Amino acid sequence: MIPVQGVENQTIAVLGLGRSGRATAAALAAGGAQVVVWDDGVDTRTQAQADGMTVLDLTRDANWQGISALITSPGIPHLYPKPHPVIAKAYELGIPVDNDIGLFFRSFATRDWENYDTPPRVIAITGSNGKSTTTALIHHILREAGRPTQLGGNIGTGVLSLEPAHDGEVVVLELSSYQTDLARALTPDIAVFTNLSPDHLDRHGGPGGYFVAKRRLFAEGGPDRAVIGVDEVEGRYLAGQLAMSPQDDRVIRISSGQKLEDFGWSVFARKGFLSEYRKTRQVASIDLREMTGLPGEHNHQNACAAYAATRALGLAPREIERAFHSFSGLPHRSQTIAEINGVRWVNDSKATNVDAAAKALTAFRNIRWIAGGMGKDGGIESLVPFIDQVIKAYFIGHSARDFALQAAATPHEIVDTMEAAVARAAAEAQPGETVLLAPAAASFDQYPNFEKRGEHFAALVAALAQG
Repeated sequence: MIPVQGVENQTIAVLGLGRSGRATAAALAAGGAQVVVWDDGVDTRTQAQADGMTVLDLTRDANWQGISALITSPGIPHLYPKPHPVIAKAYELGIPVDNDIGLFFRSFATRDWENYDTPPRVIAITGSNGKSTTTALIHHILREAGRPTQLGGNIGTGVLSLEPAHDGEVVVLELSSYQTDLARALTPDIAVFTNLSPDHLDRHGGPGGYFVAKRRLFAEGGPDRAVIGVDEVEGRYLAGQLAMSPQDDRVIRISSGQKLEDFGWSVFARKGFLSEYRKTRQVASIDLREMTGLPGEHNHQNACAAYAATRALGLAPREIERAFHSFSGLPHRSQTIAEINGVRWVNDSKATNVDAAAKALTAFRNIRWIAGGMGKDGGIESLVPFIDQVIKAYFIGHSARDFALQAAATPHEIVDTMEAAVARAAAEAQPGETVLLAPAAASFDQYPNFEKRGEHFAALVAALAQG
């Protein structure tokens, strides 16, 4: 646990008692704060009281007396589509509102660091797609290189549940827009922006607000190095905002698909090869084509981001390349789970929007595509240019019929359930083909989350493998 600094003898309120809220309450108490908590769920409040927490009804004005700050869980709206009533009351009273990410950054450094030979570092990764894989890949590279490291944030351990840093340790954090949007302190040593595509627009008041939430990671504290994906205009804008000139190597531009040879520092992937350029000269190259844990252009972009971040820490290209070879990928993200009778089965349940699904569809050939669930605005219409490698689609869930109408001339079948989709694909697939789960939709019509959806798919495939 990382005790929160600067809260001794203060009364701090915590809103939301999920994983991050409970960890926040514990870290505040460890820092000497008097902690009061509130959650909208009656059962959650009852459990909190049973666990010895002080539950205070923050919907009542009289209970705000003496509270110096409100710490809210990232999933609770604080601005759009409208603030949670408790947060709105804090705004009205002028009480500062923060989240666990802000508390982490203001509490991570301690006086113990004065005795360290190498100060600990923080790498923070944000973006629309690929940030989980990039985060896990950076952590994997560091471990393979023998560097002390911890993984946390939106993946792995909650930030305040991490251990205090050791000499030379690197903490790698995945941060969502929900987390960066509100945090009052954001001071990573290296910040990574993977890419941007429309998502969570209701929560951020539109695409501009969504981008601004991501941009805060770079604008609030100013990282020593910024790794910026420049395949979209927002990334190019951000890189231009941060760099003093095209040769400013504090900004490392990355791309999957375009050459970046004219900048102070850049890393890009083209035709399966990663290239690093410094001051317009190539200094390293890695063949990514046979790395099974990093299939497709979208994973090549993730590889570029991880390579750039770890190079900024001083790792050698060959150290990074060796780690690439041993990276097996993350569950539910272009994860090869089996090869049965010459047919490859790939779980990309995390592809919950069309942009992520497009990246998965371009990573493989001869695809039997399982898609569907709670479709988002526009359905799969924008995916039509990416489905030329689809032999047949199997549509499931709430949006199955809508997806079928948008599938154009692509052969397809409405099968409704995952069991039926796997059974039909198994019966029809031929050696050399890939059965790809890339839903292009949320899971909530049939599953509590994308992980459960992917686990169900994997279990069905495992049953096939057993005969």
